[in-house]
Amino acid sequence: MTTRRNIWNVSPPLEMHEDDRGKIADIFYNENINHVAVITSKKGISRGNHYHKQTTQHTLVTKGSLIYLSQPADKSEPVKAILLKEGDLATSPPNEVHAMLFPEDNEFIVFSSGLRGGQDYEKDTFRVSPLELPEEFKSLLK
Repeated sequence: MTTRRNIWNVSPPLEMHEDDRGKIADIFYNENINHVAVITSKKGISRGNHYHKQTTQHTLVTKGSLIYLSQPADKSEPVKAILLKEGDLATSPPNEVHAMLFPEDNEFIVFSSGLRGGQDYEKDTFRVSPLELPEEFKSLLK
């Protein structure tokens, strides 16, 4: 998992333009995005617990927050967790299990490079047992 804190903080090759009308911040540059979905989630639920063999998935939080969990599909490393807030972006490459837990109602946008949307939704999705939430994040879900 790679993360980018707050999409308004850009660095090359991404650019941000600001004038009296507001801001335009690049989220991606020279990326091949095949599918985009807006997802809403209720406080206390879990999503994900899967990986993709070919697809890279980018998750941009637009409202609320979420706990993003990741681990290599071969479990060669421990589970990583990070609290993402509005404007934060997490990227899971192929063969990385990812899951999300919601301490509050939430909305996020998923940008996928590879098979993911429409009739291809499940073609590159491999479900796994739920990832274990590290102890230091459990208080966020109470």
